[in-house]
Amino acid sequence: MALSLRFYGVFVVLLVSLLISKASSTSHHEHHHHHHQLKSLHFALFQHETINRTGYIVVNGVGGAGISQTTTPFGTVFVFQDPMTVTANRSSKVVGIAQGTSVTSSLDGLQSISVAKITLRLKHHSGSVSIVGGTHNVKPSDHPVVGGTGDFLFVQGYVTSSPVNLKGLTVVYKIEFHLYWPPYATQGS
Repeated sequence: MALSLRFYGVFVVLLVSLLISKASSTSHHEHHHHHHQLKSLHFALFQHETINRTGYIVVNGVGGAGISQTTTPFGTVFVFQDPMTVTANRSSKVVGIAQGTSVTSSLDGLQSISVAKITLRLKHHSGSVSIVGGTHNVKPSDHPVVGGTGDFLFVQGYVTSSPVNLKGLTVVYKIEFHLYWPPYATQGS
């Protein structure tokens, strides 16, 4: 009797182990399968920022670099509401607005912490994408997408900001969007 109970206990342990192993391999396979079916959207727009027209210094920094087209003193708070166009030409079609703020976070004046809401009115999508992250004023910078509204609800991904033209009163940045929707956000689509 004791031998059959021991055999039964070993059998139950093996059966449970097999079921757990099968369940974890199935869920891993399903996750992998959904990864290949992620809805994504990739495109680029151009942000046009005009000093004292669409972008303003609201708090002067305390030291470090001076004010130029590419630098602001450490601690400077800058706010903006910039048009987003389909080409680098300011007179091209406006399809969005970037609203946000940045705080100069390096003593050389070239880097800042930025937060922005980008409202988009594209041909097949409308809503907003919210981003946050570090910006380098003269080099490309990746910003994680932290949320969205409208057609961009539940969106994930990142936005790359790259300087195009840093001369004159209006500076231009190329903004590349790399957006992904998780499977639960696209089940009705």
